[in-house]
Amino acid sequence: MAQKPSIPKGTRDFGTTEMARRNYIFDTIKDVFRLYGFSQIETPAMENLSTLMGKYGEEGDKLLFKILNSGNYLQNVDSELLSSDNHIHLTSKISEKGLRYDLTVPFARYVVQHRNELQMPFKRFQIQPVWRADRPQKGRYREFYQCDADIVGSDSLVNEIELLQLIDEVFRRLGIRIIIKLNNRKILAGIAELIGEPDRLIDITVAIDKIDKIGLDNVCAELTERGISATAIEMLKPILLISGSTSERLTALGQLLEKSATGTEGISELTTVIKGLESLGMTASVELDVSLARGLNYYTGTIIEVKAADVAIGSITGGGRYDNLTGVFGMPGLSGVGISFGADRIYDVLNTLELYPSTAGISTKVIFANLGTEECAVSMKILKRMREHGIAAEIYPDTAKMKKQMTYADNKGIPFVAIIGESEMADGTITLKNMADGTQRTVTPDEAVAMLS
Repeated sequence: MAQKPSIPKGTRDFGTTEMARRNYIFDTIKDVFRLYGFSQIETPAMENLSTLMGKYGEEGDKLLFKILNSGNYLQNVDSELLSSDNHIHLTSKISEKGLRYDLTVPFARYVVQHRNELQMPFKRFQIQPVWRADRPQKGRYREFYQCDADIVGSDSLVNEIELLQLIDEVFRRLGIRIIIKLNNRKILAGIAELIGEPDRLIDITVAIDKIDKIGLDNVCAELTERGISATAIEMLKPILLISGSTSERLTALGQLLEKSATGTEGISELTTVIKGLESLGMTASVELDVSLARGLNYYTGTIIEVKAADVAIGSITGGGRYDNLTGVFGMPGLSGVGISFGADRIYDVLNTLELYPSTAGISTKVIFANLGTEECAVSMKILKRMREHGIAAEIYPDTAKMKKQMTYADNKGIPFVAIIGESEMADGTITLKNMADGTQRTVTPDEAVAMLS
């Protein structure tokens, strides 16, 4: 017996209805990206591991999907290495490429390779799949789409304000209530200085970024495992628990970090961004989250994370400022800031809240019934004309009972059925049936085109 086909865990098939809904998400995001002056690029699904490794931190490197070298990938591996437990060295011998983990690092590589062709500041958007060897669970997949927008070549905090407005507009159009959480990597660096662990910033941020998932006690336990002193952890606890309004939290942090030049700079930057948003007005709720770290090593300034207010699903958008990312590719000093929409999680939120518009799953606007050879020939001519006017239309391919053809139209959610029989051919008309209310109208081809356009 043939084995039943399946797909890898953490991946999904999307049928016609799902794709129509996903395209509604992509089209909404694309429209807003273009509204804010971003242009589209694409990069390969695979990158050299030398491009990807070391950019996402220790945990990120573990989640990279590696691709075996083509041909005899073991030809340069000696038997001693094969039998050893040195998987890191072995991987470097048998794999030179990997699937992209996100779109930001490939974008940085793209900027460096094409720097002589780009107008700075460069505003790009990119909508493509990424892959992570993560443990699949609700809202977390091994293959998923990201929708990124980045601005490089400018240090201005206006860019952060613009991107946060863009986020607000996307979710306003989608009808999703959101909470935007903000922090600044410099504030986190100032906190590390304050508690006496300035050289352990990465260990601290990787741990505290999990506070929403595992709680403060487990975060403290992880910090202990990572070698952070008990004294430092006790000093950190009250900082992570600072409460009050965003303004009150900023004031409290500013007082705590007043002796840290880096921390004070982070407070100043975040204050500028938040006041800028307040002056423009936002639909979304915006708040400071001291524990927000995003866990990615390349962030150097503002950090952004977006949660759905009505669905517990984790981050649905994230991003931040990175000042040094292109430096590892030989182009130091180029600052950038970017955001990434998690299209798959947004899809799940819209499904959960049933927020799709009624037209999101409809592709064909009218279908012509097939009542015979002559009728089909006449229908095909009018069908061609409708398509020339941008009306999505099709014809039922077989001469079949009308009930069967109507059922097909109903099951596909096609709003109109065009019927051309003997009387319509004699009069040069079309009978249009509205599938929503069952009413019928006999009209000329010109009137039909005008009605459906």
